[in-house]
Amino acid sequence: MPNPIRDLLVIDHDSFPYIYEENHTVKLQSNPGLVRLNVYRPKNVPRCPVLVTYGPYGKDIPYKDFLAHSFDDVNPLHKSTHSAFEVPDPTFWTNEGYALVRADEVGLGQSPGVCDTMSKSTSEAFAEVIEWAADQPWSTGKIGLLGISYFAGTQWRVAARRPRGLAAIIPYEGMADYYRDRCRHGGILTAPFLKFWMERQVRSNLYGLPGKAERNWGPDTLEGDLSAEEIQANLRDQGVENANAFFRDDEYYASREYSLEDIEVPLLSVGNWGNIVVHLRGNIEGFMHAGSRYKFLRMVAGRHDLPFYSDEEVAVQKSFLSAFLKGDDYAGWTTGNVPAVDLIVRKGQIQVDSLAAATGNVYSRRAENEWPLARTVYTKYYLHPDKTWTPVEPKQQQHDRLSYRALTVPDDNEYVRFETAPVEHELEITGHIVARVHVSVTLTLAGPVPKDIDIFVTIRHWAADGSEIFYTGSIGNPVPVSKGWQRVSLRRVNREHPRHREWRPHRDYFSTDVLPVLPGEIYGVDVEVWPTNLVLCPGERLSFEISGGDTQGVGIFSHESTERTQERFGGMNHIHFGPDHVNYVVLPVIPQK
Repeated sequence: MPNPIRDLLVIDHDSFPYIYEENHTVKLQSNPGLVRLNVYRPKNVPRCPVLVTYGPYGKDIPYKDFLAHSFDDVNPLHKSTHSAFEVPDPTFWTNEGYALVRADEVGLGQSPGVCDTMSKSTSEAFAEVIEWAADQPWSTGKIGLLGISYFAGTQWRVAARRPRGLAAIIPYEGMADYYRDRCRHGGILTAPFLKFWMERQVRSNLYGLPGKAERNWGPDTLEGDLSAEEIQANLRDQGVENANAFFRDDEYYASREYSLEDIEVPLLSVGNWGNIVVHLRGNIEGFMHAGSRYKFLRMVAGRHDLPFYSDEEVAVQKSFLSAFLKGDDYAGWTTGNVPAVDLIVRKGQIQVDSLAAATGNVYSRRAENEWPLARTVYTKYYLHPDKTWTPVEPKQQQHDRLSYRALTVPDDNEYVRFETAPVEHELEITGHIVARVHVSVTLTLAGPVPKDIDIFVTIRHWAADGSEIFYTGSIGNPVPVSKGWQRVSLRRVNREHPRHREWRPHRDYFSTDVLPVLPGEIYGVDVEVWPTNLVLCPGERLSFEISGGDTQGVGIFSHESTERTQERFGGMNHIHFGPDHVNYVVLPVIPQK
């Protein structure tokens, strides 16, 4: 913080339908930085509960400037002067009797200090902001957290710290596991996404960055610009630091660990079936393992930005917050009237890029008592060398193999595809999936000696006429049913871990877990495929694909990086079949009632 700190708090009672307070400064005990925040609170209401958001995207950057096409599609009831990306709208929520506190994360926007997103310091500062809000004279002391994506993922961590005043959280599409959900799928680095996210979402809003006002990216920094060298010194870049850390026991990752079981506040985890590359797994794992007495899982579909603002979803948010922040449980969250699990059931073919699909209003809902569903029948569908995929166990006595090139990218369109027969009756698949595959790598002519294998798997859904049934992805893109990834050198499964399940293998991803991969050696690997839901109608079928790189539907969440080199991963990969090499995918089949 080389420039002298200025105190420029602005309080406006007249210009908006709420009292607007800009640039409160919170001096932190946990961090030499400062947090600046805005407050939006109802007029003529002496004390009210508070919704807090803390993140990097700029408390002062208008939603319409941050992502114009997204803002254009948002429910008009949630558009106002101070609307911002992925957070509650002040006009709407102050009208509902809540104050909003919107804070710039340290090192970003108007908050001076070192930017270290999703870190221990992030959670500590967030906790202090929550306690600050609980102590204000206009606050009832009841604090709720409500937000999408980044503003959801940080909720798990701060809730585990149990800050004073925190009364309820709604992580809306928020990854819970920094390593497994976001940065290293199966141990494989998501380098392109991390680079994109840092450049557009974070670097663009760094504290002291010149020219923000000129390009409509919020106001310039109160204390003035910093030099390029000062800005760089205050930045911890996720793309760079993830590339330099490999295992969960590395200090970088270990410092970001926490226990979901430590969460005790009422919890509404809202996941999205289509978000198969960053958030979905976290919403389900968070619900399963949080220690809260009152915890609920609600699944939606559509883009990651729009369902949050839809009338149906906002009504659910309002009733949940009313129960735990206002003491008015008119919907019955504490009396058993609200199901523990509320699922969107994906059945039928839709236009994935329509506004109806983007907001998730194209499927029916179903209440459940638990997750995974108690009536699940975990069914092995076997992979055969003729590329069929059936519930019939193979009787093959001789060895066989199918081959595919390693180090492919989506445009290569190279994979081995196994297909089911068309189903004769409706078949529902809802829950966790695991694939057991036996793989090896061999050298190519004059090529280097490969030292590892990266496994990429995809499940796709096909209509009776042979066309693919797509689902709506997080940015409105067409996506398949689900995906899974696994680095073979990190194949070790910890079956003694309390979270291990046969339908969701637990891996520690420690440096001590690394196992050798030798050319020609066959390795049986359990690949975690992210949970899903779909209903196959008569005549429809599924395919299971295995490849050496990303395939359709991954979008910006691909896995190309300097780690995936010819020297380490080159060669030909093989899937092996035989009496000692039985390959299958365990599908969570839900019997028809």
